[in-house]
Amino acid sequence: FGIASDENFVITTTNRKEITEDNFSELVKDGVTLYLLQSVDQILLSATKERIDFLPHYDTLVKSGMYEYYASEGQNPLPFALAELIDNSLSATSRNTGIRSIQIKLLFDDSQGKPAVAVIDNGSGMTSKQLNNWAVYRLSKFTRQGDFESDHSGYVRPLPVPRSLNSDISYFGVGGKQAVFFVGQSARMISKPAGSQDVHELVLSKEDF
Repeated sequence: FGIASDENFVITTTNRKEITEDNFSELVKDGVTLYLLQSVDQILLSATKERIDFLPHYDTLVKSGMYEYYASEGQNPLPFALAELIDNSLSATSRNTGIRSIQIKLLFDDSQGKPAVAVIDNGSGMTSKQLNNWAVYRLSKFTRQGDFESDHSGYVRPLPVPRSLNSDISYFGVGGKQAVFFVGQSARMISKPAGSQDVHELVLSKEDF
């Protein structure tokens, strides 16, 4: 790598966890992306890309949420799908000490690309590992353990309050990914973890699958 013998360097995960002799076997596995940096908090000079490999069942994408939403007993299923997306933001902002901000935007400007639904919040943000696991189907945000770092790590289910406030508004429980592909053809998650300078972006596309 062209490192001088007197130059200091560290090897970290994309979540900026330093690789040491003690945690090497735990953090370094086949397919894991690592950074070679001068310091753990070094600013990246350019964007990096990391490919996520997993194999969901084909029906999980092409029929995402179809049964659950169409089973809404004659009601308009779209609000239920949007509720799933808002539910993620409620979880992410549940521990905010200040204002909880959640915005829903419907974008129809053809010059900006295809129509889109954008849900924006000021929550805790997700690391690259958490985004990775958000992409993997059939993993509950409350039950992921071991190598799976929850997309809402540290989330504690609040005391019973009105459904619109406690991050349990999900009517069918089919999850954000199924909701995304029920509404559209692709998902783009952009997240900056609290206390981190890194911004992580995840793209899931039905066309790519």
